[in-house]
Amino acid sequence: MKRRQFIRLIGGAAVAWPLSARAQQPTMPVIGFMNAASAKGYARHLSAFLKGLGETGYVDGQNVAIEYRWAEGENDRLPAMADDLVHRQVAVIAATSAPAALAAKSATKTIPIVFETGGDPIKLGLVPSLNHPGGNVTGVTQTNVETAPKRLQFLRELLPTARVMALLVNPTDPAITEPTTKGVQAAARALGLELHVLTASTESDLNGVFAKLTQLRAGGLVIGSGAFFTSRTEQLAALTARHAVPAIHDKREFAVAGGLMSYGGNISDSYRLTGVYTGRVLKGDKPADLPVQQVTKVEMTINLKAAKALGLNIPEPLIGRADEVIE
Repeated sequence: MKRRQFIRLIGGAAVAWPLSARAQQPTMPVIGFMNAASAKGYARHLSAFLKGLGETGYVDGQNVAIEYRWAEGENDRLPAMADDLVHRQVAVIAATSAPAALAAKSATKTIPIVFETGGDPIKLGLVPSLNHPGGNVTGVTQTNVETAPKRLQFLRELLPTARVMALLVNPTDPAITEPTTKGVQAAARALGLELHVLTASTESDLNGVFAKLTQLRAGGLVIGSGAFFTSRTEQLAALTARHAVPAIHDKREFAVAGGLMSYGGNISDSYRLTGVYTGRVLKGDKPADLPVQQVTKVEMTINLKAAKALGLNIPEPLIGRADEVIE
């Protein structure tokens, strides 16, 4: 080979090598984040998720990218969203809400899934065991479905003369709605109460619900769990105030927004732990080896301003059990 050809060959290789090396550099891992509701109603919870992710060393936009998918309350959109994330070959799917988790599980048996739900993960069919989830799925639960009967009991304690109560659930979220309804119906029978189950899955449904409450002369309302109601705490608080309906929600944000009471698991802590697990999976931990975490702390918040506006006197024993009293 002539010297000039040899130099040209080496020079071409020198140019080509850095380009090839750059092409082989590891890309930033991608998290697929799914939720059945809207980003607007989950800002505080999303912040908690990012905090948990940060505890494992991951920061969105710096060493990890997040693809967000919000169903805006339309659960039938979730399967397509899950399929899209699988097609994009994300590193892990953080499915925050029962409908999102079920859609993700149906979409893949290989991509790791970290769920967050208020229901029982075993009854939902997400995992066979809390301690040994197996497969590609693990996550966090705050078991707010299990606190629904207790919410009815607290409402009855506040309204001892009421004989008719109502439960509001989302029919498009059967994984949460069915166990919630069964649990509250059983509690109503034990308390000697007549219970009416009302449904809402869209913004327009909610106005009809409160008109129906007036017709039924319901003494109080238990608001069910799920992403649809979690993302509408302010709207629900405003409706209960406008229609003078004593109501209890599972999220603190409802009472802070002017609702009467809340009782349920700490969802911010649940989202933080979901972020931690997502980070651990990115670092190489397998979902099968990560036991499902349970947020066992349950909080009660009472809004005395709302009680006064409703003409209610909160019993002292109930106030004494509250974790937070808004005056």
